[in-house]
Amino acid sequence: MNDRPDENGTPENDAPQVNHYNGPVFNGSVSRGQFAWDNETVTQNQQNNGGTGPVAPGYEALAERVNELLRRLPEAGFGEQDRRDTQEAAEEVLAVISQEEPVEEGRVRRALTTLRGALAPVATGIAAGATVGAQEWALAAITGLTGL
Repeated sequence: MNDRPDENGTPENDAPQVNHYNGPVFNGSVSRGQFAWDNETVTQNQQNNGGTGPVAPGYEALAERVNELLRRLPEAGFGEQDRRDTQEAAEEVLAVISQEEPVEEGRVRRALTTLRGALAPVATGIAAGATVGAQEWALAAITGLTGL
């Protein structure tokens, strides 16, 4: 028997080792990864609110509502541009209410107006390709943001 390895690193007389994996293999730590396999089409979204910090006192309910909106946004049936606009507007609201005190009321109102404005074309059916479900969802989101 020849125990010298060949150019592949296996002894010449041994059969090469073959590994068959049915999913991802990680040979190290993985953080905040998103993976998809065996799919024809995939839509993935990731929300990272780690940079927004704690919410200013009195804005907890608003932060909760906006975070819920962001969590449900991928399933709302928005077109890509409407989804992106709404996500950016929602993240702006969170950024404003997560700044060090005092929170500027005018900036909060403007950020909320921008968010409702991003939802409005879908809620009213003006957005191209807006489904009935997306319209209802957007209208409920606007209603939920009004009066906070």
